[in-house]
Amino acid sequence: MLTETRRVARIVLLDPDDRVLLLNGFEPRNPATTWWFTPGGGLEGEESREEAALRELAEETGITDVALGPVLWTRVCSFPFDGRRWDQDEWYFLARTTQTATDQRGLTELERRSVAGLRWWTSAELSATRETVYPTRLAELVRTLLDEGPPHVPLVLAPEIV
Repeated sequence: MLTETRRVARIVLLDPDDRVLLLNGFEPRNPATTWWFTPGGGLEGEESREEAALRELAEETGITDVALGPVLWTRVCSFPFDGRRWDQDEWYFLARTTQTATDQRGLTELERRSVAGLRWWTSAELSATRETVYPTRLAELVRTLLDEGPPHVPLVLAPEIV
């Protein structure tokens, strides 16, 4: 059976202190299985990746005061979640904000069943954590972003198949 690849827009959101915002997700069927990930989700209707990124950020975090920057990275991933396999083509946008207070009242029903919260991470905290973070190289990618700025063309990350 062929599955359609879901087009996804994600945001690497940095605050004035260069902390990155991540959501804490878990498998609804096994809440002990947890991970951290960037805000974002699938495109709806005819919206652009930029529009989807900003909509998803607002829904998942309540943050709307953002300056959306360039696409940093792209990747293809595939993983089991909530009883099905998800195949995704993801674009990661850089964004900056001064709005650090969050509000998760906009979560979808599935997100309410699979998101435990969110937090701002420093680069050092991200590098030191033993928790699962997606994409798996996020700590290294954020450190390079902070040290060198955005890449001139988006980096293509290695596929992640779980």
